[in-house]
This record gives sequence, C-alpha cells and structure tokens, in this order.
Amino acid sequence: MKDNIVFITAIDTDAGKTFATGVLAKQYKDQGINVITQKLSQTGCVGISEDILKHRELMDIPVQEVDKSGLTCPYVFTFPASPHLAAEMDGFEIDPKKITQSTEELSDQYELVLVEGVGGLHVPITRDLSLLDYLEERKYPLILVSSAKLGSVNHTLMSLELAKTRGIEVIGIIYNRHPESPEPIAKDSKRIFADYLKRFGFENAFIADLPIIESGEDLRISNLPLASELV
Repeated sequence: MKDNIVFITAIDTDAGKTFATGVLAKQYKDQGINVITQKLSQTGCVGISEDILKHRELMDIPVQEVDKSGLTCPYVFTFPASPHLAAEMDGFEIDPKKITQSTEELSDQYELVLVEGVGGLHVPITRDLSLLDYLEERKYPLILVSSAKLGSVNHTLMSLELAKTRGIEVIGIIYNRHPESPEPIAKDSKRIFADYLKRFGFENAFIADLPIIESGEDLRISNLPLASELV
C-alpha cells in the first residue's frame, strides 16, 4: 500500500460523505497539494460518476482527463442499488483488483488520493467481499463521516468498533452538522466520539466539523489537519 491514499466512507447512507470528500479535497488543493478524488463505484448513473462531478464542482476545477478515462470511478452502473446488485443488473461482475489498480495509478500521478466509499462499512462490493473486507485487505487509513441525524452516535461507535476489530486505522471523523441539531447534542456527540476513539486505540485521530453552510459562505471543514499530517 502506498502512503498517499486515504479512504473516506460514512457511517451509513446519506451522511454527507460525497460533500465532505469534495470539501476536503478543495481545502487540500488550496494548501497547494496536488490532490484527486476517486469513487469506489457509482450506481444509478450513466457516464462519469455523479459523485466525481460533485467533487470537481466543490473543488472548483473542471472535469479531469482521469475522470473521462474512468480511472477515478472504474465502475458505474445504471441500477440504483448496492454495487454487487447494480453490477449484476447491468450484466457485470466487479473485480476488486481493477479498483485497486486504478487507485494505485492515481497515487502515482498525485500527491494525495482521497477515495470515497459506498454507504457504510458492511456494504457488499461483490457477493463475497464487503467494503469492510476490502479495507481490511488494503489497510488504507480511514476517515469516517458522521452526521447529526438521530442514531448517528450508535452508527459511529459501531463503525469504530468494526474498524478496530479488522485492524483498520481510523485517522479522523468528519462530523457533518447537517441536519442541524441543538448545540448541546452536537457537543456531547463529539465528546462521545473522542472518548471512543481513545477506547479503540485511535488516540491521534482528529474530529473535524463540517458546518451547515449558508449561501455565499466559504466551504471549510474546521479542525482539519494539514495534508502532511494526514498520511
């Protein structure tokens, strides 16, 4: 495994991982880092991955040649479902080695590769391989995107325990403050996250805030480490 690859996935669906990945890439781009994002696979889509297009919009850059070639999203399926089923519906079978090869090619071209996952950790990539299995094999450092939705604390702590059990290093949590919740809840959630990061041995992991953005405001994740500290 190369040391300039970071994996980003969420505690569940619709926690804001695509938005968080794009904003994260924009901040590191603004620090002068040659950064690119990749999507593990995209479903319910035709052509260039919709999430990759959102990343480029957030990064304020045009669609890249690596996007047009499919390198930043090696599998795009039309059926909106888990990758394994979407592939079957389109008459394909996902080869995890192709995903890994695409990631490594990007890591040769860029200083930092941010790979966005699909749903939560137990989402099946194939009938025999979950995202969790894939991360256990690849040993990519992991950033979890949590949210202020009801139930997010439970989902976050379970994800941390899964990562610990499988030997996956969690280097940070991005706490998406959407949907808006009372400040005492947000403050307590972050305190619980910090406690459990320590409990599971991730003492050096950061907790960053992705605030609710009003129109015209700068898109920034607060308390984010420098790119040099990330990998």
